Amino acid sequence: MKKAPLIKAILSALQRVHQGAIEAAQRAYDTATDEANEAENKYDTLGLEASYLAQGQSRRVIECEADLIAFKKLKPLTFNDQAEVKIGALVCIEDEHADGLLIFISPVAGGLKITHDAKEVSLVTPVSPLGQSLMAHFVGDEIDVSIGSEKKHYQIISIA
Repeated sequence: MKKAPLIKAILSALQRVHQGAIEAAQRAYDTATDEANEAENKYDTLGLEASYLAQGQSRRVIECEADLIAFKKLKPLTFNDQAEVKIGALVCIEDEHADGLLIFISPVAGGLKITHDAKEVSLVTPVSPLGQSLMAHFVGDEIDVSIGSEKKHYQIISIA
C-alpha cells in the first residue's frame, strides 16, 4: 500500500470529521438560540441544555481543527523492515489467530478508521496502549497489549 495516497485519504477523513463537527455545532447553536426553546418556567431547561451542548460541540470543532493542523505537519517518512516503529509508520500486525491489522501511527485522531485500497486502516496514537506497545519495535518483534482486562498478543509483520 502506498503511503502518499493513504495520507491523503486520512487527511480527507479528518476534514470530513471536522465538517461534521461544524455542522453539529451549528445545529446545537440554532437549537440553543431558538425562541421556541426559551424557558417558560424554572423546570423548562431545554434551552439551557442545548447551550451546554453547543458549547461542547464548539470545543469539538476546535479539537478537529487542531487535529487537521497537526496531521498536515506530519512529514511522510520512508520505512523499511529494519526501521523501528514511530509516528508516520504504517504497521501490519497479526494476532495469534493470524488475523492481520493495518495500523497507522498518527500524532492525532486515535481510533479513526478508514478504508483505503479495500483495506481497513486504524489510526493509533503513540499514547494509546497499542501505540505505546508498538513504538520503537521492529519487524518480527512480538508485543503484548493490555486493554482493560483483555490482553492481546501481536507480531509485527511489516513497517512501511
